[in-house]
Amino acid sequence: MTVAVETGVWQLDAAASTVALRHKTMWGLVTVKGTFGVVTGHGEVRPDGTATGTLTLDAASLDTKNAKRDEHLRGADFFDAANHPEITFAVRSAELRGDTVQVNGQLTVHGISRPQSLSARLTGADADALTLDTEFTVDRAEFGLGWNQMGMIRGLTTVAATLRFVRSAA
Repeated sequence: MTVAVETGVWQLDAAASTVALRHKTMWGLVTVKGTFGVVTGHGEVRPDGTATGTLTLDAASLDTKNAKRDEHLRGADFFDAANHPEITFAVRSAELRGDTVQVNGQLTVHGISRPQSLSARLTGADADALTLDTEFTVDRAEFGLGWNQMGMIRGLTTVAATLRFVRSAA
């Protein structure tokens, strides 16, 4: 499928978008899943077809369906949301190749920024809206999230996102 995405400014439709994570814990026996409740973002598609933009997550909005765990994740051992309230992904370049978007950017978590590349699938696009699906892994230790009581938490964290963008009114 070859799709032409309209040039211009696009805003994230937060109600139709999700950003979730999952990570194995309890020595790989339990998968903890969570969803960020507050996600904002925007992007710009340039005339040459490339794009830039920013996605922002409210670190304190992570919901794993366990209030005690969520409180711990918001605290200093993990996201330290009081001091680092936002997780951001700044898209430096995005290029559409068929129905795949190759994205290069900078992920900032816990006040630490690292380069991050990923592929996203363009699952829908018309003149007024586009939807991207992606899944990629992150090494939380690279962002200072190294808390690991008794070696219970191992491996990479998987981030999965469905992002719907709508054209901004000019």
